[in-house]
Amino acid sequence: MPCPPATSRALVASALSVTALLSTASCSLRDEPRPRWFSASATHTSASPAGERPPGSGAGLTQAQAQAALVTEADLGMPWVPTSGAKTWRDGVLKGRTEDRDCQRLLDSLYTEELFGVPTGPSAMTALDAAGTDAQLRYQIAAHAPADVDRTLAWLKSLPRRCGQFAATTTRGHVLGVQVTDMPLPPAGDARQALRVTMAGETEERELTYLTVDVAAVRVGEEAITVTHAGLDEVYPEITQQAVRLGAERLTEIRKQGRAQI
Repeated sequence: MPCPPATSRALVASALSVTALLSTASCSLRDEPRPRWFSASATHTSASPAGERPPGSGAGLTQAQAQAALVTEADLGMPWVPTSGAKTWRDGVLKGRTEDRDCQRLLDSLYTEELFGVPTGPSAMTALDAAGTDAQLRYQIAAHAPADVDRTLAWLKSLPRRCGQFAATTTRGHVLGVQVTDMPLPPAGDARQALRVTMAGETEERELTYLTVDVAAVRVGEEAITVTHAGLDEVYPEITQQAVRLGAERLTEIRKQGRAQI
């Protein structure tokens, strides 16, 4: 596994007596609630019938359009394949606790993968695995009020300053260092923001181990795109950026087609 940057190594050195953390990741916390996409199903959609818009959703996407706007393994190419289920590091690492309210909200959002709360209209999502690694990418489109999305994007933008470096404790009592940095995105959609979160701990053999999580969010009209790309091995930001660019272009085109049909 490539060595993380020196800033990440310094973060671990300064964290509170980081002990055997990621070595416990293979032990799933069975009594804890799972994320919505924990099942092995590759895609998920809301319960709205295809072709229908919920009351009050205006001229937003239909359910079928939201599904058609998803980025798939065909868009990303090899080694991406439909997911076989959530990785063990989700429960072993992402369910952390910290004292700061904003940093805790970030950890909760990374685990639940619901940055914007309950959608106001149709939603669709897909989850992909990078074959031969433990990396996963989750891509979601959902209808949300633009003002609410923009407030969340502004909050994300503030996090490298508010939560640049902090310590968190897993549900098993292990301490890890967390680093939050800004991540650039292509000029996609109407508004956008992305972060790279590095969560670092020590194995029982006192070897440093890292979980990297890229989280990106883009507003396109009345819909929001959320991309989460994470893994214990190398996580390439270019994949996150490619998913954002392709997804925003596809969603924009489908929105245009939808307006032309009204």
